[in-house]
Amino acid sequence: MNLVRTSLRTILDEPRPEALERWFGDITDPHERGEELAGLDQERAGRLAHLIGPAATAGLVESVDRHTAADFLGRLPLATAVGVLGLIRTDRAAAILREMPSPLVVEVLARMGRDRAAPLRTVLAHPPTTAGAHMTPVFIALPAETPAGEAIERVRESAADGAVAFTLYVTGDGGELLGVVAFRSLVLAPAAAPVAELMRTRVVTVAADADREEAARLLNAHDHAALPVVDDGRIIGVITADSVAEIVEEEATEDAERQGGSAPLDVPYLHASPMKLWRKRILWLLVLFAAEAYTGTVLRHFEEELEAAIALAFFIPLLIGTGGNTGTQITTTLVRAMATGEVALRDMGRVVRKEMGTGMLISMAMAGAAMIRAWMLGVGPQVTLVVVLSVAAIVLWSALVSSILPLVLRRVGIDPAVVSAPFIATLVDGTGLIIYFEIAKLVLW
Repeated sequence: MNLVRTSLRTILDEPRPEALERWFGDITDPHERGEELAGLDQERAGRLAHLIGPAATAGLVESVDRHTAADFLGRLPLATAVGVLGLIRTDRAAAILREMPSPLVVEVLARMGRDRAAPLRTVLAHPPTTAGAHMTPVFIALPAETPAGEAIERVRESAADGAVAFTLYVTGDGGELLGVVAFRSLVLAPAAAPVAELMRTRVVTVAADADREEAARLLNAHDHAALPVVDDGRIIGVITADSVAEIVEEEATEDAERQGGSAPLDVPYLHASPMKLWRKRILWLLVLFAAEAYTGTVLRHFEEELEAAIALAFFIPLLIGTGGNTGTQITTTLVRAMATGEVALRDMGRVVRKEMGTGMLISMAMAGAAMIRAWMLGVGPQVTLVVVLSVAAIVLWSALVSSILPLVLRRVGIDPAVVSAPFIATLVDGTGLIIYFEIAKLVLW
């Protein structure tokens, strides 16, 4: 396989259709294809598109991530790129165009036919994190009086243009959404039956400016094949299951990056330069550095207590590590539950009760383990008592903070995924030390 991968440039230098066909058959992984395309210069990229034709080039572009696709299309002759984008489904083409330089996007849209450019402009007009940016603006809309037989003919005509054909939308004179009709209902109904008699009027919709995550949640929750996107009651597009799969993957990637203490990359890792990685990471590292600095302030404040009972220092890493680990477990579970719509602010009471109950059980187990560790170190009964009580208190404190903070952040409009493992660990470090030394003052002095 390595031989085939490394020979793509040679294939393009010396046109060998059978070798190129073999490459397509052997290299099916999107990441491998992306690496191959990224390694082509402008001349070879144009030669590849010429050899395989617009349809195959469109299929190749759709098989790789949008960043690689945008780079590859940017190296093609403008007319070729326009033709390829014309064969790609609208929402995917819009996503690729977002990754291209703005002047090139203007040129591409200007060279396209009006019927193709108009829906692309509609999608591109919406911010990338909204439902409107991920919709397909090509769908079948029918007046309420349309007979079922005529509606079926419309499906035949529109499906060839890439319109979503398994669900049809009944609209009023102003484009307002009145209901939906499944294609199956049309086939089973008399040809003269108006679609108004066949439609369902209770329709789940999503606003064009709603967060894309909300659109994905709605579509998954109601198990629909497509979700209509509306603007002031008028249907302007639909979101399909394919789009939702991409949204879920992108949101999961962003949450994972935020929970690791870094801003989302917005590009595949291998496309990110060291400078871009630095920009995405340094701000959070500086924030965490500043937050962690107060741990030293706490230690300095309790310097006399540490000097009086040096054994207390033995357990500092153990205690702050336990608190951070407890908080990380809770926030990871809770943030994911919030992302899937299982938990909202109204559930805060239930979440706190559940996590505090769990925290009680965990604190007892961890206190038992701490007592064994203190006994092994031979620090004496008083220090042992301080450690046991502190472990229990820090676990409960961490459970309380971690179960409330993500919900509060969501309420004020901040992505709860920023409550990352490093953030929680840093927050609990300092407050846990305060708890530890205050308990020590009560027990030892």
